[in-house]
Amino acid sequence: MRRLVYTLLLRAALPFVLLRLWWRGRREPGYREHVAERLGHYGAAPQRKLLWVHAVSVGEARAAAPLVRALQRELEGHDVLLTCMTAAGREAAHQVYGDSVLLAYLPYDFPGATRRFLGHFRPRLGVLMETEIWPNLLAACAAEGVPVVLANARMSEISARRYARWSALTRQALGGLGAVCAQSEADAARLRALGAAHVAVTGNLKFDVEPDARQLAEGRALKAALGGRRVLLLASTREGEEALLLDALPAPQPGVLVAVVPRHPQRFDEVARLLAQRGIATARRSRGEVPGPVHAAYLGDTMGEMALYYALADVAVIGGSFAPLGGQNLIEACAAGVPVVAGPHVFNFVEATRLALEAGAALQFAGASEALRAALQLIEDVARRARMGEAGVRLCEAHRGATERHLAACRELLRVTGPR
Repeated sequence: MRRLVYTLLLRAALPFVLLRLWWRGRREPGYREHVAERLGHYGAAPQRKLLWVHAVSVGEARAAAPLVRALQRELEGHDVLLTCMTAAGREAAHQVYGDSVLLAYLPYDFPGATRRFLGHFRPRLGVLMETEIWPNLLAACAAEGVPVVLANARMSEISARRYARWSALTRQALGGLGAVCAQSEADAARLRALGAAHVAVTGNLKFDVEPDARQLAEGRALKAALGGRRVLLLASTREGEEALLLDALPAPQPGVLVAVVPRHPQRFDEVARLLAQRGIATARRSRGEVPGPVHAAYLGDTMGEMALYYALADVAVIGGSFAPLGGQNLIEACAAGVPVVAGPHVFNFVEATRLALEAGAALQFAGASEALRAALQLIEDVARRARMGEAGVRLCEAHRGATERHLAACRELLRVTGPR
């Protein structure tokens, strides 16, 4: 009955959802493409057996890379279908995987659309990244005999309270999962309390993501071209944070370049205007501009180049953590050997932040002013920066191995269900 009510509410919202897609397509044309896929209608059916991985957006698409590569090596006779929900996620998946995977949008969670999706692709296994819990989709997978893994699963206290309000719905959905690979013991406990069975703590796949060597080299070359200037990176910033952080900066620092990399591509021009309004001379990556002596800022307005920006940085201030948005992935910075400074709101990365703080790879502050002061002090302290950067690299090395543990769970489900 609860699932019926949920479905009726979805149906009532559909016209507004489609209108929002069209509206978002003004700034991101990808939202106006492949709209039929969101209702479960696709082109030619695949010819080979499929393994299906769902990564809702950019972060999940990148985090899935070690597991996708492992599945491709392990099961050579299969194609991998990677589904997303956002246009930026689909673009990121194309950048990361190229033509090595099939790409599609996952349909909205209507019973008919999910049945059409499964009937078209007939996956042997489904892998949902992090917290993608869709009641009708999981019910359809159970009816079709498609085993599903919740991979790299996380469940913050805030999300757990939200899911608990719909316990009759979410308990059934979580209980139907074939395996849950949780990032931490705390995540596992919350997922079990919400109804998940077969839960194991497997670690965070993001520790297994290797920074792109070509981008690292290009970033270091760009840094060498700056003539000794230090770089303060505002990484993966979200709406409202750029103004907050820029206004919290003390007077312009001689010898310091501020690099700003917004999280979402539709905001690149907005952030460029914000910098111009403050009279900050800015070079833009998308135009191929190299920051010169006249530039106080460098706008990272490209997608898929975070490794380059981390290689350029001396200190990284992590976005999403200064507004109540849950933070962004700080593991990328640690893997590149860059000291991390974070704000108070890291509820989507609680475990990774805790580990980085304990390892001495990160600092955390309650507000933007304190964080920026500490970051600028750290830029001047070469020895401390080196210690923190080395601690971050060691942290990533110590916590690798989640991919193999996830792969073992996938193997077991494929063994139990057999060929399809």
